[in-house]
Amino acid sequence: MVTPTRTSAPTPVPVPERYTLAQARRIALAAQGLHRPRPDGPITIRQVQQVIDRVGLLQIDSVNVLARAHQVPLFSRLGPYDVALLDRAASRAPRRLMESWAHVASYVPPTTYQLLEWRRRADRERYGASVVEGVPLRESPVLDEVRTMVADRGPVTSQQAHELFAERFPRETGAWGWNWTVAKSALEYLFFAGEVAVAGRTPAFERRYDLTERVLPSDVAARQVPDDEEAVRRLVEISARAHGIGTLRCLADYFRLSTARAQRAVSSLVADGVLVPAQVAGWDREVYRHVEARVPRRATGAALLSPFDPLVFERRRLEELFGLRYRIEIYVPQAQRQWGYYVLPFLLGDAIEALVDLKADRATGRLVVQAAHRAPGARDRQGAPGDDEVARALADELWLVARWTGLDEITFGADGVGGDLVPALTRAVRPSSAGLAGTAGAVG
Repeated sequence: MVTPTRTSAPTPVPVPERYTLAQARRIALAAQGLHRPRPDGPITIRQVQQVIDRVGLLQIDSVNVLARAHQVPLFSRLGPYDVALLDRAASRAPRRLMESWAHVASYVPPTTYQLLEWRRRADRERYGASVVEGVPLRESPVLDEVRTMVADRGPVTSQQAHELFAERFPRETGAWGWNWTVAKSALEYLFFAGEVAVAGRTPAFERRYDLTERVLPSDVAARQVPDDEEAVRRLVEISARAHGIGTLRCLADYFRLSTARAQRAVSSLVADGVLVPAQVAGWDREVYRHVEARVPRRATGAALLSPFDPLVFERRRLEELFGLRYRIEIYVPQAQRQWGYYVLPFLLGDAIEALVDLKADRATGRLVVQAAHRAPGARDRQGAPGDDEVARALADELWLVARWTGLDEITFGADGVGGDLVPALTRAVRPSSAGLAGTAGAVG
């Protein structure tokens, strides 16, 4: 008698959850901490840490038209706060933040820094072939001299390191773009490779380099670095938590992972129940919700968003969630700009209602509105607020920005200030100035 072979039942394929576009927006806003009003009272390092834990990374950029790129996302979520809290988090032991190549140049928690070791290992090979005085950088004797200098004198800036080589390798003049000295090239290679880390920044925002072992908190350094597959899996989970809900492309882009790497991690996270397959109305791709993400009944927050805010990193996601095709136009010739030079989306409730081009004129103590527009299609949305309502909310936000950045007035740019929201915003800003204590000024 032949015993029949017992076969296991096939694993059932989970039925994707279904969400409307409005629900997906609210999930995304809640994941980023932008779905409700900001907290009241003085902001503490504990609240700063909560934002860091929620968003996972803060992009760094040298543009300082309004404030440093990494500072604004905290303001968007917390309101006026002491930026020294963030500086201390990145420059004093035990550090809560470290610089790394993550989304792009970013601040990340030290534990996330360790998860990016596989990328630093690849960068050692990628950048080591660069040539300094005819010798590949990784084999250049200059590298040993720089290592010794950092070990003996760190933390040091690239300018301080350049003094060691100024006679042998004078700084080139007249070159356009990234005109790095030999010392800067060596330090950046050691930074990308993970041999040195950024111990902090000078008031001029120059990096101060030190040995990684003196920057990375000892308790984190003592942990075993996970293998590449596990590291990527954890990075994708951080991304998924920060997104709440998103496509493979969204989850990969947060840490600039290849879709192949991200897909393997997503499959593993789905199998473990960390990610839940979902569908969003109107999206033609697979979607995943982090198991802890929730759908608020409504969104009631208001915030200006930096062009480098994690909510707007992935432009296709932004367009699909909010109907906004948004590009930063800093490098676009002025005559070809649609919205302005340094344009911040204004989030009100669960919609981006306006785009405002701002500049902090620190010499005169003015927050200058260069342009202000209603977001495309905002007026056509069912139940959308009118221009006056949006302008009043935006005026309140502008005064909050002015207070945070130490500016006394809100003025409108000189000849040529544009935008269809300017008339309503002018009316809204003018009476707001009367209610401010101190020297808050009138609209120019």
